[in-house]
Amino acid sequence: MSTITLITGASRGLGRNTALSVARSGGDVIITYHSRAEEAAAVVAEIAALGRKAVALQLDVGNAASFADFAESLRTALTQTWGRERFDHLVNNAGHGDHALIADTTVAQFDRLVDVHFKGPFFLTQALLGLIGDGGRIVNLSSGLTRVSAPGWGAYAAVKGAMETLTLYMAKELGARGIAVNIVAPGAIETDFFGGAVRDTPEFNKFFADMTALGRVGVPDDIGPMIASLLSPANRWVTAQRIEVSGGQGI
Repeated sequence: MSTITLITGASRGLGRNTALSVARSGGDVIITYHSRAEEAAAVVAEIAALGRKAVALQLDVGNAASFADFAESLRTALTQTWGRERFDHLVNNAGHGDHALIADTTVAQFDRLVDVHFKGPFFLTQALLGLIGDGGRIVNLSSGLTRVSAPGWGAYAAVKGAMETLTLYMAKELGARGIAVNIVAPGAIETDFFGGAVRDTPEFNKFFADMTALGRVGVPDDIGPMIASLLSPANRWVTAQRIEVSGGQGI
């Protein structure tokens, strides 16, 4: 029986790459999208072309009040597509960037970062605990900016730091069910994150490449396969770990 992995924010970027990596490894996938329904449908089609099953569900990770309804939609999708009541892996990937110095950060910016990157994963995981099978996996997403600093990323890095602490507590509290919980911290990656700044702005790209041991910024293929590997049986004994995947950024 194949595994089923739920990946939030997987219509593009790292989430899309992770979904395709899981499918290439032989797993089925449920992806969520916020507003890009056509892009989500394209990812589902790509997964189907790999011979795996996939479903796309709409979700705003920043709206915790919607999670109970989402859980019911997920339950229906599991029954109708797989004839199952549980899924195996949850990847809390959905997110956005917001760059502002501490002196300039607004309450609205701060609240949205907390809602999407911390409150959302906390309460979404809570809402889905009854649907995650024993022996499953949870992978949260952090950032290399929790270890090295860059002006303007204080609020973003702070909520990612909160997720790193939450990961330890998830691993402790869910360990009795055999659920492993880890957090992956990418460095600077060429995606459309933060308006595609790392990908499309040469000076920004060079800034991060120059502070990386391997001499370049990352690409999605540096991250998705690594997350997929964490979900494999080969890594069943890895839990409560922060795993940085940054090419040696800031060492």
